[in-house]
Amino acid sequence: MDLHIASLVFGYEKLKKEFVESEDKHTKEIKLLKEQISFLMDRLYGRKSEKFPYDDRQLLLFEEREDAAVSAIVPEEPEKTPSKNGKKRGRKALPAELPRVEVVHDLDEKDKVCECGCVKTRCGEETSEQYDVIPATYRVIRHIRIKYACKACEGVESEKPTIMIAPPPVTFFPRSNATAGLIAQILAHKFADAIPFYRQQKIMARHGVEIPRATLCNWTIMAYEKCVMLLGLLQKELLSGPLINVDETTVQVHNEPGRKNTSTSYMWVFCGGPPTAPVVLFTYDPSREGRVAGDFLCDYKGFVQTDGYTGYNFLDSRKQTVHVGCWAHARRKFMEAAKLVKRPLTDEPLISGADEAVAFIRKLYAVEKEAKVKNLSAEEWATLRMEKSRPVLDAFKAWLLEKTAITVPKSALGKAISYTLDQWDRLARYMDDVIITPDNNRAENAIRPFVLGRKNWLFSDTPDGAKASAAFYSLVETAKANNLEPASYLKYIFTQLPYAKTDDDLKALLPQYIDRTDLDAGVGGGVY
Repeated sequence: MDLHIASLVFGYEKLKKEFVESEDKHTKEIKLLKEQISFLMDRLYGRKSEKFPYDDRQLLLFEEREDAAVSAIVPEEPEKTPSKNGKKRGRKALPAELPRVEVVHDLDEKDKVCECGCVKTRCGEETSEQYDVIPATYRVIRHIRIKYACKACEGVESEKPTIMIAPPPVTFFPRSNATAGLIAQILAHKFADAIPFYRQQKIMARHGVEIPRATLCNWTIMAYEKCVMLLGLLQKELLSGPLINVDETTVQVHNEPGRKNTSTSYMWVFCGGPPTAPVVLFTYDPSREGRVAGDFLCDYKGFVQTDGYTGYNFLDSRKQTVHVGCWAHARRKFMEAAKLVKRPLTDEPLISGADEAVAFIRKLYAVEKEAKVKNLSAEEWATLRMEKSRPVLDAFKAWLLEKTAITVPKSALGKAISYTLDQWDRLARYMDDVIITPDNNRAENAIRPFVLGRKNWLFSDTPDGAKASAAFYSLVETAKANNLEPASYLKYIFTQLPYAKTDDDLKALLPQYIDRTDLDAGVGGGVY
């Protein structure tokens, strides 16, 4: 009997344990599913900004509080009285470089006579300024070539032709009815201002200029073919720098051989070159494989900074390159986890694990901000990183290792911790040289104009069109990076390319080597 009771008790305890384990398992699964739903709802309807929506002081309530005084890095300045929105009061002065047209407003002659009979004397004036615009004006340039002939001998006594005519002008597109200025304006509108061709077609039609969209596309391809040599030189300049930032984004290309219209292709961006002469270069490829970046970088020696995409893993095995990670991507994952935490509607702060992680990363960026505010030299910057950033990195890694043992791996926080630990060696390499920033935002920002344009023109019709887009985004963004106005720069190179015969002539047309006096004199207003 006792044996039977013991058996029943054992069975009961076993069933109870299995039930508890099952209930705990289901509870965890429900929690993960709720977290996933919250994450998707946040992606659909939440804030896109990564700016922390909570009181920053709450992040300083965990360990190392005394080290987290981020706001104390800036030297104290005399207090100023800001406006309600925090901006300086009053209007900004209108740009001094804009031309001025003076309109004088004077009194009538009868009002200049005083009641005493004397003529009033001018004692001063008041001046106010307003912006004005002259609408775009389209015109037709008529080239008249004069012919000459000798009526005396009718050319019999000369070996030259009987009738001679002035040579045709050197143009960017021979036998075309478009000038270099028009083509430059059309391309600048699309690749700098994100205005697709069908909208430009309507704008020009309102001015009485009827140009089919197919013609605009053909002009783009023709211009790209003439600028190929410039792109090769740009790539050499980019590979000559100590650091290259890489990123990629999707693009849809129709009429690509062997692929469906719905297939996804990719636009890659590479930012590099000497620090004083930056280069931004786009390249199109149907694939997202790492070989695209590998073929582009070729034998490059230096730092290469990317996000955590596995296609860049090949960089770790290349002896001549140092692969650097991106703290912005690591922070983004913790920010996503922080958004899923339910905040209490009380004054009592809730500091989650994601908040603590973000606070560590904010300290790293605070050091970078301090170096910029104080305008430190490279040696001083490196010393500051070793004194302040290195202890934060060591403490953060210890925190990650501690949390990974007690965090559900499939949760948002668990994924963020796993990602950061997997990328740790790359993330910490920005400490190797002050030319490296903690994140890959240089490439992220460089690719934004393309993403904005893609929202308007949606897709490229052919692979050649995608390659042409990559070429002109490269020229436009490199011009902007070197403080040149894109339309002025394109007009200048389209005017000068027919005369460029050597590599030196072509190199002189690159944005970082262009003669700004010639640009200003030829076009006007050459500063972006």
